[in-house]
Amino acid sequence: MADGHDSPPVFASNDESEEWISRWKAVCAKDLIDSPVFEVDADTAVEDACEALLSNDTSCLAIRSRDQSTSPYLGLFDFADVNAFLKLAATQHTMHPDELQDNPRVGRIIAAAKAGKVPVEFVSNLSEKNPLHTLPNTSTIVELLELFSRGAHRVLIMSSNDSDSNDNYSQSFVGLVTDRSLLSYFHSQAPETPALQQFLSSPLQTLSLPSFSLRAAVVFCSSRDTVLDAMRKMSDEGVSSVAVLEDAGAAPPVNGALLSAVSVTDIGRIVVPAQSKQVLSMPLHQFISQIKAPDGFTDGADRYPVYSVSAGSTLRYTIEKILATTAHRVFVTEDSAAASPSSSSVLLSTASLHLRGVVSIVDLLSLFARLANLDVDPTRMQRHRRASSASTSSRSSRSAR
Repeated sequence: MADGHDSPPVFASNDESEEWISRWKAVCAKDLIDSPVFEVDADTAVEDACEALLSNDTSCLAIRSRDQSTSPYLGLFDFADVNAFLKLAATQHTMHPDELQDNPRVGRIIAAAKAGKVPVEFVSNLSEKNPLHTLPNTSTIVELLELFSRGAHRVLIMSSNDSDSNDNYSQSFVGLVTDRSLLSYFHSQAPETPALQQFLSSPLQTLSLPSFSLRAAVVFCSSRDTVLDAMRKMSDEGVSSVAVLEDAGAAPPVNGALLSAVSVTDIGRIVVPAQSKQVLSMPLHQFISQIKAPDGFTDGADRYPVYSVSAGSTLRYTIEKILATTAHRVFVTEDSAAASPSSSSVLLSTASLHLRGVVSIVDLLSLFARLANLDVDPTRMQRHRRASSASTSSRSSRSAR
């Protein structure tokens, strides 16, 4: 069975692979733009930036530079950054002064909050999941694929007049492309290419996926844990969603049945409008009910997506499942036959949904990157974030002694 490191994936022949690469190089990245660029000024308050995310129904904001002669944008702000900021706001009272001295950025955010306003520029990429990437207007989806398969989630595309310009002041952008849009493109192209169609029919267990059969890679919370617990986990582990397991407690994830998942987008869309700290102490099983409720209000049908696949699920089915959710990953269970929402219950029927691993958009795009002969390591950014988190935790432990 593939362990994500030593077993080779099921790939096409060199001739077929070259055909795909040639086709992909003929498609411009700008053709996959799935969102305009929504902007805010650098000194916009974080609370107002959060409102802009919600009111524009977008996943990301570009923060305008104060000095436009250097670069039009200084960074991005998304729901992962919202989660990291809310977690910091809720836990700052537990931080030791030495910890703030070791982390000047956090100290600057806390000082600004005490003064009454935190500029959004202070919180840009606070999650370390949201770096700013740009590509020229003439870039192809192969260049997109290289960035996304290394952990980026979105790329801003320059306008046609700026692609060959070195004048940063004149740069403008026509929109942004998300990793989800590129994954959707590969899925949509399969029917036109028999060999690619066959590749997408490969079961997950035959593919080289980093965390497919690594239970330790699953970041999880118990249904009894609070919303703040989930926020801490996502921020500290550098992930955009956590599995919620029934009565998991402190046990290994294999011993808990999968109820659902909670993502940074869920946090942003529910916690921010609530404008109350009480929601942070809400048990996750109750929070999940709030997430799912709107999907059944219009016609009584529960359309909330299920976040699991089985080891025998095909690559095509896994892609379809991810595209149907707002999360960046699905969890691999021992048996997902029961993984369908019940019309009579808010929670899933979880009789046999025991976890064995996780598959993310980055993992899936890394498969296509290797088809395109790109040298990628989809776990690099995750290792960097977790190393940073471990360093922070170590400083906290030292300061507490």
